[in-house]
Parts: sequence; C-alpha cells; structure tokens
Amino acid sequence: MAAESEWLRARGLGRDRFAGHLCDHLAALGYALERVEGEEPPETRITARLARSNPAVPPAGKELAFRLVPTSGGSALLWVAPTVVPEAERGRFDRLVREMVAHLERTVLTESHAAAKVGKVPGARLPWEGAPPSSPGRTGAPSGPSDRGPDAPA
Repeated sequence: MAAESEWLRARGLGRDRFAGHLCDHLAALGYALERVEGEEPPETRITARLARSNPAVPPAGKELAFRLVPTSGGSALLWVAPTVVPEAERGRFDRLVREMVAHLERTVLTESHAAAKVGKVPGARLPWEGAPPSSPGRTGAPSGPSDRGPDAPA
C-alpha cells in the first residue's frame, strides 16, 4: 500500500460530494479521471492522469491519486500519490496544491451556503514536505539559561 497522508477534512459534506468537487477541479485542469467506489471499507479512490497539456502542472503532477473516507462529521481526503517531488519542481507543485485547496474551500463554502467547511488537518504534512523542524528545548537537553538551575554557572 502506498504511504497515505490525511490532508484535508470536510465538515458537513459527505465523501461523495467532496469527491465530486475534487474531480470537477481536476477535470478543469486537464486531468482524465478514474473514480472507484469501495464498499468495505467505505471509500472513494480517485486517480488522475494529465491528458491535456497545462503549464501550471509540473512533471511530478502528471499523475495524482487520492482516497476519500467518511468521518464522523463529514469526510477526509488522503493524499496517496505522488509521494516524492523533485526539489526543482517543489515550488510549482506546492502552488498547484495551494490552488487546489483554495478551490475546494471556496467551492464547498459557496455550494453549501457556508454550512459545510473544508480545512487542512492540523499538523498534517504531505509526503514530500518532510518532518517539521524540531523545537529547541524539547529533547530534554538544556537549550538556554532558563533550563539551568539557579545555582548553575553562566
């Protein structure tokens, strides 16, 4: 199984409608889509292959894959592929992803008259983004004068 990262959550919107909004956006970008509904577990798998040339899509974005699953309050969108983006394409790819998120947020808010909402999962990182930088002072080692005892030399 591919490494999957939970990416977006839709509150108040089922996976079928969320998948429809994602497919509409990808089709507008020039992707040919394959959408497969699963029963056990309940899920929707979307595979998109770029069929029409689009300068906004970097080479790493020629094939995308997603999985949508139901949640207690709506649905979750998991990023399946690609999991690796070359450093030279990262800027263009990140822009593509930001535009995708913005489009889904706007579309869902507009269609639901602000009753449903799409948002990024707190702390979620896409596979190519790597681990967040560690915070100083969290490893247990002293990181500054405040971590030393009151009698410690400066």
